Amino acid sequence: MADKIRWGIIGTGNIAGVFAEGLNFLPDAELVAVGSRSAFTANRFAVRHGVAHRHSSYEALVRDPDVDVVYIGTPHPFHKEHILLSLSAGKPVLCEKPLSINAVDTATIIKSAKEKKLFLMEAMWSRFLPAFVKLRNLLAEDVIGDVQILNADFGFKADYDPAGRLYNPALAGGALLDIGIYPVSLAFMIFGPPARIASMIHIGETGVDEQAGIILGYANGALDPSDMILNFGA
Repeated sequence: MADKIRWGIIGTGNIAGVFAEGLNFLPDAELVAVGSRSAFTANRFAVRHGVAHRHSSYEALVRDPDVDVVYIGTPHPFHKEHILLSLSAGKPVLCEKPLSINAVDTATIIKSAKEKKLFLMEAMWSRFLPAFVKLRNLLAEDVIGDVQILNADFGFKADYDPAGRLYNPALAGGALLDIGIYPVSLAFMIFGPPARIASMIHIGETGVDEQAGIILGYANGALDPSDMILNFGA
């Protein structure tokens, strides 16, 4: 059996913990290091998930010679910084969605990865669900035919917390970047990039989009009327 791929994780939040647990099911993967902004949170995460190397800075994590690839699970606004930090250390990157919070930052990130010839991927887990894999096969085999319209929606009720990541503009809160990315990703998987976009949103008290509706139009006439709604409220 080939040597295991040795993973390091930047961030110690809930999604980083879920990723750490998932690595246990992969025979060719091993979680060897975690990096946090403090020794306390790094140690707490390491004890919980059995991680050998605990780093009290992200810089130390990416410099760890035992780390082959870095997973980034920090809040949205810090993805660009942490991706570029990892790439500059020569580490391939798997970054939690969204890859960044805007197109300009994404272009910068991709340019850096290409220049350094390093693997970079957005962790869009839904693309790997069995149902999505089956859908791609059905489309490739022309079982479904020429898709003309896709209706996709995603919503949930969230407790109101102005300082939390869902509502806080400083943490890139709002419906689109949290869950809207999933129906948009599905549309891109089926149709590719759209030719035109129309949208309407509701901005809440904290300044983030609590509800969003988007229509993506394509050159062949196909449409994707997607709704991304966070049913915010106490």
